[in-house]
Amino acid sequence: MDLITVWFVLLAILWTGYLVLEGFDFGVGMLLPVLEGKGSEVERDTKRRTMLTTIGPHWDGNEVWLITAGGATFAAFPHWYATMFSGMYLALLLLLVTLILRNMGLEYRHKRTDRLWVRRWDLAIVGGSFVAPFVVGVALTNLVAGLPMTEHTMGTTKYTEFDGSLLSLLTPVALLGGLTITVLCLAHGAHFLALKTTGEIREQARRIATRAGLGSAVLAVALFVALGVQRGTPAAVVVMVVAALALLAAIAANAKGAEGWAFAGTSATIGLTVVSYFLMLSPNAINGRGDSADLTLAAAASSPMTLTIMTWAAAVFTPIMLGYTVWSYWIFRRRLSVDHLPQRHVVEAGAEAEAGAEAEAEAEAH
Repeated sequence: MDLITVWFVLLAILWTGYLVLEGFDFGVGMLLPVLEGKGSEVERDTKRRTMLTTIGPHWDGNEVWLITAGGATFAAFPHWYATMFSGMYLALLLLLVTLILRNMGLEYRHKRTDRLWVRRWDLAIVGGSFVAPFVVGVALTNLVAGLPMTEHTMGTTKYTEFDGSLLSLLTPVALLGGLTITVLCLAHGAHFLALKTTGEIREQARRIATRAGLGSAVLAVALFVALGVQRGTPAAVVVMVVAALALLAAIAANAKGAEGWAFAGTSATIGLTVVSYFLMLSPNAINGRGDSADLTLAAAASSPMTLTIMTWAAAVFTPIMLGYTVWSYWIFRRRLSVDHLPQRHVVEAGAEAEAGAEAEAEAEAH
């Protein structure tokens, strides 16, 4: 196996890790307004904090997979990176802004207790959790379904560039890919919450997981058929079938209360979906749409020296990253319930400042 193929496989692993791990983060964020249920403001806020606490030790580490995938693409396949970021600039900028706002919500919602502050950051978390997987799904599906590309010649060198606009990214197949990934992340997050919580949140998450799982199964079949007709290879079709079977197994396991197996099923489905995408890409980095030229991996790759140095670095640091990830999930493996979190009273905007001023005045009086 040459180094170009090695780095293509490593990129598939990085995208698999990102979507499997960050996927349940997104799903949990989407479910905040759904699983908070009814009751007082204090009870609903406690449920939201319980759900966010399940991903608290993991979400920022999960995003390292995306950063690493971007960095590895830049170093190993610079022409691939340049073509993506020129052709999908606005879409990727939207993804970046969305992730920043979502992460700010995860960091800042607990800093104050007034209702307006908390609700605004909750909106950032929920909105970001919907938009981010949708944009990622659209982007990855476009790479496989094909982009409008033009081949240019400069001297004796031939190179391929994106030749379209933002609207050319919004094809029916690409939008279907974004919707499928989003709903699949919703089911994945529901399985994670059922696995990591007890009580009412767990039961509600299982019910949502069943409905989201069935919806994602229908969407996934439609997506696999659409892509398979255009780009399907025997290996990709086999992987797609296995991915669909894993999703059905996850739905069945969730119905029996086997949350661990259900979570493993959606993890396998997401991972195998990424594998099928990369099988349909190979030997290209970006497929051309229609009669457009393809951007091949060989044309997009860095020099052999660069790939050799990167391979040695990856051989050292990849096991470290994987080991730390496994260790962190093992340490924070126990279930949570609303009883594990102290209740806090969310007050109207301005009341927090007034309470603080009263406390300071009382302290000065004493």
